[in-house]
Amino acid sequence: MRRTAALVLMLTVALPATASAQGFDVAVTVDDLPVHGALPPGMTRLSIARSHIETFKAHGVAEAFGFVNAAKATDAETNAVLDAWRAAGHPLGNHTATHLNLEKADTLEAWIADLEAGQPAVAERMKGQDWRYLRFPNLTAGTRPERHDGAAAYLAAHGYKVAHVTFSFSDWSYSDAYARCVARNDQAAIRTMEDQYLRGVDDGVARMRAVSQRVYGRMIPQVLLTHIGGWSAHMLPEVLDRLDAAGARYVTLEAAQKDPAYAEAQALPGGGGIMDRTAKARNIDLSGIVAPSEQVDSKTLCR
Repeated sequence: MRRTAALVLMLTVALPATASAQGFDVAVTVDDLPVHGALPPGMTRLSIARSHIETFKAHGVAEAFGFVNAAKATDAETNAVLDAWRAAGHPLGNHTATHLNLEKADTLEAWIADLEAGQPAVAERMKGQDWRYLRFPNLTAGTRPERHDGAAAYLAAHGYKVAHVTFSFSDWSYSDAYARCVARNDQAAIRTMEDQYLRGVDDGVARMRAVSQRVYGRMIPQVLLTHIGGWSAHMLPEVLDRLDAAGARYVTLEAAQKDPAYAEAQALPGGGGIMDRTAKARNIDLSGIVAPSEQVDSKTLCR
């Protein structure tokens, strides 16, 4: 893909010399299996999954933990996505059956029921392995104490571990616009999206480094969040090119989350990535750190 040769130079310019030279551990996670976003013409749900799998193999990502919305596995193809993921050696975890936000559920019990409804599709494909990992939909771990504490108590009692996140590039916000632009064959709009997104990736890597240093005084192992959509499949090779150039060392989710930063964040209510949540809890000012680039107007592009 484009511009790969310039990556090291770009990242060196964007970051202080000590930061740009510092490698970091990162676990890769993928949400919303088997279906995320609108389907671009020329793609299938299975081809999107296979594209992810091939890209991970090319970049030495031995484990990409996939989080499943089981209610979306409704036919042979969507079930084949989950089977292909496992056949490639990547684990599966629970993302609730219907992607139900903990704070938007009518009751805690309703949310737990949705979580439990998502278990069979994961457990039957993870026999003999630890499948009790939960990725909270919308990264919402509960802002109200009764929701946060109630969910935490249930998860602990049933042996669940939370799959946290430290950074992402908001790939989800491009998914539907990309499908529309492909349908219209609007190559100019697609190029605009690509350029803007990759600027956001570079900014996101710089911000991830800076926030980790400010909050913890060191680079903690990171957890990347991406999604199983057409846009994500299209851009993932260049995203991993940039992470490679930044010094990424791909590790398992379990290995990344052994760092004490994750145990500290586990007790914190709210949502979003753990570094920002921890900064808020510690009253650490993150102003002055590079902000992610503006995203495309996904609601209007290619309408």
